[in-house]
Amino acid sequence: MAHVRDHHQQRFFPSFLIWVIIIQSLFLIKIPSCSCSSSSWCQHHHTHQHTNRKFEQKTTIFWEFEEESKTWVRVKLPYDLLSCVNDNNNCTKVGIIEPINEGNNDETRIELDQEQDSKEEDGHGERKKKKMIKKDERKIGVLASRNRISLIKMSDDSIWVTGVSGSIYERFWNGLQWVVAPHELHVQAGYAVSIFLVNHTVFALSEAGILYQIQLTENSQPIWVEFAPILDSSTTIQIKSGVTSHDKERIYFCTQNGLLLELSESGPPRWVNHGKPPGADVAAIVDAAAIRPQVIFTISSSGDLYEFDRTSKPLWKKHIWSKEMTQDTALTPLIGCTVHRRTGSHSDSLFLLTKGGNLVERRLHQRKWKWVIHGSPRDEHLTSMTLVTLDETYTHPFSLFLTTASGSVFEYNISKQQGYAQVKHVEELWVNRMHPPHTKVAKGVAGLQYQVGRLLFPLDDGRLGELHQSKTGGDGVGPTPPINTRRRASTKYTWSIIDAPESEGWNAEYCTDDRGPLNCFAGVKDELNDEETTRSASRRRAGNKVHEHYYLTSPASSRSRSQEETYTDPENSVNKNFRLRVMHEGRSFFLVTEGGLLYEYLNIENAWFWLQHEHPTAMKGALGSYNGSLFLVDENKDLIIRERAGNELTWINCTGAKKGRQVIGGTPWDLPPGRSPKVTPEDSLFFVSKTGGLLQLTVALRKLKWKDCRNPSDSKIAGIIDKELFRENIVFVVGRDGQLYQYNKVTGLWHRHYQSQHMVLSRHSGTAMRPSSQSLTGSLFMISEDGRLIEYHWNPMDGWNWVEHGTPCLGVILVGSTGPCIGGNQLFLIGSNGNVYLRYLDQVTWKWSDCGFPYIGNIVGENRQEEKVCIDQELRHKTHQECKKEADNCDPKVAPTRPISLAETSVIFELRDGRLAEMQRTEDLQWVWWRTIGTPTSRCNVIYWTAVAS
Repeated sequence: MAHVRDHHQQRFFPSFLIWVIIIQSLFLIKIPSCSCSSSSWCQHHHTHQHTNRKFEQKTTIFWEFEEESKTWVRVKLPYDLLSCVNDNNNCTKVGIIEPINEGNNDETRIELDQEQDSKEEDGHGERKKKKMIKKDERKIGVLASRNRISLIKMSDDSIWVTGVSGSIYERFWNGLQWVVAPHELHVQAGYAVSIFLVNHTVFALSEAGILYQIQLTENSQPIWVEFAPILDSSTTIQIKSGVTSHDKERIYFCTQNGLLLELSESGPPRWVNHGKPPGADVAAIVDAAAIRPQVIFTISSSGDLYEFDRTSKPLWKKHIWSKEMTQDTALTPLIGCTVHRRTGSHSDSLFLLTKGGNLVERRLHQRKWKWVIHGSPRDEHLTSMTLVTLDETYTHPFSLFLTTASGSVFEYNISKQQGYAQVKHVEELWVNRMHPPHTKVAKGVAGLQYQVGRLLFPLDDGRLGELHQSKTGGDGVGPTPPINTRRRASTKYTWSIIDAPESEGWNAEYCTDDRGPLNCFAGVKDELNDEETTRSASRRRAGNKVHEHYYLTSPASSRSRSQEETYTDPENSVNKNFRLRVMHEGRSFFLVTEGGLLYEYLNIENAWFWLQHEHPTAMKGALGSYNGSLFLVDENKDLIIRERAGNELTWINCTGAKKGRQVIGGTPWDLPPGRSPKVTPEDSLFFVSKTGGLLQLTVALRKLKWKDCRNPSDSKIAGIIDKELFRENIVFVVGRDGQLYQYNKVTGLWHRHYQSQHMVLSRHSGTAMRPSSQSLTGSLFMISEDGRLIEYHWNPMDGWNWVEHGTPCLGVILVGSTGPCIGGNQLFLIGSNGNVYLRYLDQVTWKWSDCGFPYIGNIVGENRQEEKVCIDQELRHKTHQECKKEADNCDPKVAPTRPISLAETSVIFELRDGRLAEMQRTEDLQWVWWRTIGTPTSRCNVIYWTAVAS
């Protein structure tokens, strides 16, 4: 069977190509040779000849790779095999996997046929819809692989971690508490995947296969310097993975082209190329001179175990399975665990995992090698293992802690003596240590025993989980002294969750150079706030209450677009929330009128004028901006880009592109005033799809790549609260059920935040308030369904807390969305009476201020204390006289359109009569109504300037 070589077809139809590979490896199919072009199939000749062929089945379980979720999905039989090799998305059924016996789902058969007549193709659309409906019903609890995560122990008080995001950080005990110190690779280096420590030198491996060494500058600042293998000046070597030797004096690497390299010295570097096994490659190193000095055990891509010994001939030896063992003999290319003297004084054991998820042992006893199969817990697939050594006086001298594909940890107790004399039943060897609440353990990543009775495991959501014996560990407990060997240790384990830094989307604060508890080297209690510091530490020891607000929720099923329910917003939130958008701070903003026209208000040489941007279809709202490009949604729910190309203004339809999506909402804010954009290769905009899902559009480097993030299984999405302004890599959304959810764009996971039953949020966007980028303390402000102001506050001491601010005054509720946040302590809101209200923080007390509206008249004639914060008496008189002239066409009260911040001292509102009004902050920090702005479509205009953009 010829493989498709056309890159265009391979990119858009990966599922069938994967099926071709799977079927070829699972069945013994003898296919006659045929000659065909690189972009065509010989299916007419092949399938007719083999319609009734019999095949020898090699497995009873089939999987399909789901492109949107990037996970493997269990296939439910019967299952159609489809060929989709044309650009017009016409798929042809080329095979079917059917169960032989309905009473036994493990027995299956495959039939290959050719169905190309018109009747069968007409019915194929219905079969495809049914398959897509049931696809997510077949999904089982298999987690995505986290290839960038790794843990390494530098010392008892220092653990280095590479996170899911590819960042590097260190957990360091400063004598008072654990702190987090960043050690990021520079942007050009990309993502880190592992850390190595050898001869007191730290190395980092990037995802691109480049090795870096940490060095100190003249100012004693650590920097990462590229440390390329020196073998052949004409050859660029990319490293795949590595293992530090048992004596910590050298590192063994396997390259991406399957070679075994050795680095024995770093100054000057000494590299040795050991090649690869004859007819095979090195996919992973499972043991680096732990069983015998100078002997390295590796696994090939095909799953075979090889032994490299530079002192013997031949250098490479292959470990063969016995003829009796024919099932599940291919090994997983992961590092193994080595145990000495398990069955005698001269025995060594190497524990490995098979690709079928079973534990096997390669045992050397009295110079004879033997395979021993230990299997796996029932219905579990093992993906990684961690060796835990215990004291000799324990019943079980060592244990293996193994993670499963479903995110749990099992402990495997093995007696030191031959056999299982100390265990009544084999099942008792497996102890389910489960996983922390509301999260799972990362798949395929080994844990780390950094002290007796204390193990660290990376969690699937990016945090760390500590599995420790009762009362001996947790985030608030530092390195503990060695346990008394005369005392039997407890076999009861408990989980504690350890927070990760903002690079992973979590809440761990980075350490600082300032004197205090968060100092990077030596923590000192804050004498001025000693009581609060003690309280904070006691809360952490009490069981990580900071994490009680996170509830893991699975993404909703991926269904056919035609079967998704389209959301009709009765409040027309797109028009209310996205009428105004800032393009260039202080110089330009856009207005989308109720009639669908698009205008830009420009300031050129201190002169403001309106510029119309004409488009064939009416616009509904401006959903975002990035790097000078404006993203809009039209009346057809298409995402349209308005951008400048040279001297010309162009339109780009993102929905009309390949895999484009229709949208109904976007992010409320782009950047706070005064903050410079942080440009990264992963810069993305987020939108709400018309079916209530979250969509991610990568806009960096003009990729314009769509990703369906789906929505929580509990609810469809009504609107986006905040995108990465409050917490990096986190998108907060409100569901149609009025609940708060978050999406982590690093892990791709959804979480629901705890919310009392009586608190229901409105379906509008919110505002993030984070006073300092150096601290994670801050709040999300939203409006409840009944028009009250709600704050969701976070600080390192108390974690998350809901705060209800109520309404400005009796008889007035808040309408629309929350307005912009200015200075990290002022929030603008709109009342149901058409007034603007300011909620501001005075020292440590929240206060309301009534700013009224541009024409106050006698409506706000009381002598209020807050009046001096917002009301300008002179402008009030001018506005009163102006509105008397055009009373029939003017309504100066403020409309519930979400206002925007044009600058740090300027906020723009829309009035009910279609005009705009600007508030400015004076030098004495008072907010005053500065001016009204006539718009091209308002009947209350005095004068305006307009021009039409070509």
